[in-house]
Amino acid sequence: MARIALIGATGLIGSKLVPMLEGQQLLSLARRATLPSRAGWREKVGEMKVWPSMLESEQLDIAIAAIGTTWAKAKDWATFEDIDRNAVANFAKAAREAGARQLIVVSSVGADVGSRSEYLAIKGRMEADVSDLGYARVDLFRPGLLRGERGKERRMKERFGILLSPAINLALRGRLSKFQAIDAALVASAMRAAMDETAPGTFVHHNAEIRKLAR
Repeated sequence: MARIALIGATGLIGSKLVPMLEGQQLLSLARRATLPSRAGWREKVGEMKVWPSMLESEQLDIAIAAIGTTWAKAKDWATFEDIDRNAVANFAKAAREAGARQLIVVSSVGADVGSRSEYLAIKGRMEADVSDLGYARVDLFRPGLLRGERGKERRMKERFGILLSPAINLALRGRLSKFQAIDAALVASAMRAAMDETAPGTFVHHNAEIRKLAR
């Protein structure tokens, strides 16, 4: 039974992952209470800036960051970076200080600090931040366009891309397969499987690796 700290429990991937964590000791950090009542599950509620302090008295094995915002919510890059980079990095640092040996993070295909895309550059900076915290194992998940119910948060272009994803996926083969759309539930399954991996190091999971882990 692992002692897990999670941020992003209500998100597109996090909401799929939470039911898979039954039987583990789960601590969810959130801005509002949503965690179901289960044996061994706890929830601490507060603003993102206080999440690291909530881990000061905890003893952890695994930290999972499934948090992420959308442009529709953030509306500017500073806000986006505060959530998708800083909140993740601060949580990961606090979890490591609480003893976590493994970090599992949702990033994005194309994440690169040198990217011309601000979105991908922010994801790249987040990856750089969390990869240098002293974890025995870091699992960076870089899925393509996520399929799943996100409600009104979806941008029109994103909705259109999902609608066309079956046809687009057929064209994205070989080295381009990492850009295919992928179900959020499949990513969640792969993250759960990664919890059982013990080899040390930093592992980057694109769609192919995600599907393999999920199997």
